[in-house]
Amino acid sequence: MNNFENKIKTPHIATDGIIKIFDDKENFKGIVLITRKNPPLGLALPGGFVDIGEKVEDALKREMKEEVNLDVSILKLLGIYSDPKRDERFHCVSCSYICKAYGKPIAADDAKSAKIYSLNEIPFDKLVFDHKQIVKDFIKYEEI
Repeated sequence: MNNFENKIKTPHIATDGIIKIFDDKENFKGIVLITRKNPPLGLALPGGFVDIGEKVEDALKREMKEEVNLDVSILKLLGIYSDPKRDERFHCVSCSYICKAYGKPIAADDAKSAKIYSLNEIPFDKLVFDHKQIVKDFIKYEEI
């Protein structure tokens, strides 16, 4: 690394998955939320950081498998969330995707537990980061 590269400071890049769960008859069951093991504690969308040399979409699929043991297919990029205050730990930009999966989430890695929530039972007051806004944007998108 040269001196210029040592001085570059950029936001962390993360990815979040709004995993739509369907049964084997294609009935929508809800979305997956996890209870976080690490601070900030609370409910969150499954997700994590993009590794150096990794495409964001590949990071999303890897993180969904690591955190909730689901193989997802990406349906759509919901949005990029970049408010410097969205993560109390540091400046973090998140690419949030709408995904589709089948089966039951099983918590692993940074997830203490994982559960499928129907859209009318989501406890918005327990969501950390800016996930309340992301989930509301998703619901608004689904209503269109």
